Amino acid sequence: MTPHVEPDPRAGAAVKAADRAHVFHSWSAQGLIDPLAVAGAEGSYFWDYDGNRYLDFTSGLVFTNIGYQHPKVVAAIQEQAGKLATFAPAFAVEARSEAARLIAERTPGDLDKIFFTNGGAEAVENAVRLARLHTGRHKVLSAYRSYHGATSTAINLTGDPRRWASDTGSAGVIRFWAPFLYRSAFYSTTEAEECARALTHLEDTIAFEGPAGIAAIILETVPGTAGIMTPPPGYLAGVREICDRYGIVLVLDEVMSGFGRTGSWFAADLYGVTPDLMTFAKGVNSGYVPLGGVAISAEIAATFDKRPFPGGLTYSGHPLACAAAVATINVMEDEGIVGQAAHIGSTVLEPGLRELAARHPSIGEVRGTGVFWALELVKSRETREPLVPYNASGADAAPMVAFGAACKKNGLWPFINMNRTHVVPPCNITEAEAKEGLAVLDEALSVADEHTV
Repeated sequence: MTPHVEPDPRAGAAVKAADRAHVFHSWSAQGLIDPLAVAGAEGSYFWDYDGNRYLDFTSGLVFTNIGYQHPKVVAAIQEQAGKLATFAPAFAVEARSEAARLIAERTPGDLDKIFFTNGGAEAVENAVRLARLHTGRHKVLSAYRSYHGATSTAINLTGDPRRWASDTGSAGVIRFWAPFLYRSAFYSTTEAEECARALTHLEDTIAFEGPAGIAAIILETVPGTAGIMTPPPGYLAGVREICDRYGIVLVLDEVMSGFGRTGSWFAADLYGVTPDLMTFAKGVNSGYVPLGGVAISAEIAATFDKRPFPGGLTYSGHPLACAAAVATINVMEDEGIVGQAAHIGSTVLEPGLRELAARHPSIGEVRGTGVFWALELVKSRETREPLVPYNASGADAAPMVAFGAACKKNGLWPFINMNRTHVVPPCNITEAEAKEGLAVLDEALSVADEHTV
């Protein structure tokens, strides 16, 4: 894969200048960032105006599940724009209806009603609203290691430090510890212990908060940005049973883990659990046009048969976004992309990452599934001290910054969060491309190794 245009540094400088003059970037101190000016992208790669090419091990923000510029999806967007570029959400529109049908066919259980949003955070907002209205309760439980979005309720549900500046402490959110054996909050030594103790902790939290006041428990089926911690066997089934016992709505957040990322259509399929509500976004149309939504169970949908749902969005089920979703799902089906993600994960990424762990003392743990992996980088395997402190910045974050720079120098764009690097390429990455990325990681990890003790 090579850039399709000649290098043009002057054009890149103009793009960068306009960005720095007028674009206000998310999650950033505006005067301290230096965004790369991107000239183009295709498949698993993108390139800048100087002709430097990068293998994208981030899938954008874990959303280009079929890679960049898939011709069938681009053509579907163009065709839809020529036919019906936009229309209000109160009408039945072919692209919207077909997208909902295709999604409902793939969601577990009876999650057959689809409420469309513009992205994942809005999906979470509306899932919580549905749960509260359905139950008549207000409290919502969420895990400390989590990310659910940046809108008002979603950011309060989030467990990571991005919540701190916006946490009102009055959103009806109660946090708990979900299982994570490597850094167990329960002093567990086995997955079975971690599962049992995490479930006991959750049930104790419910008891002391008062189950009659709890509307929902929301969990990322496999937490994404927080560290890709696959739940131990039996945990999600145990949460499902607790929710059933107390009349609590189970919401699974599949914004990042859905649509092939874990080697199945949804991560919930791996655990045999059907939630009452499921949020999605990102991979539903590979991020080509903003789209998210909530898949709703029959019981909760019936609550609003005669009672209006008090929520909506101007662009709910936007025709261009839905046409992209239809094309993306069909491409994933026709090209066997979900199976490809599972295959690459089991035959290339998992063995390759474990081989790296055997050689690099900075790797404390390898975890994941499909094309959804994390390397936990540590100063010491014995103490498990993170390579950089929690929420590190400035000089404290220098080891991870150096690791990232080493990746980019050799043509790999890494996903870095705190002391971890996540390996989250497109679901249809080839074996050769995946091995290329692993080779760059191998060299870059030598930089991380310099900071071990």
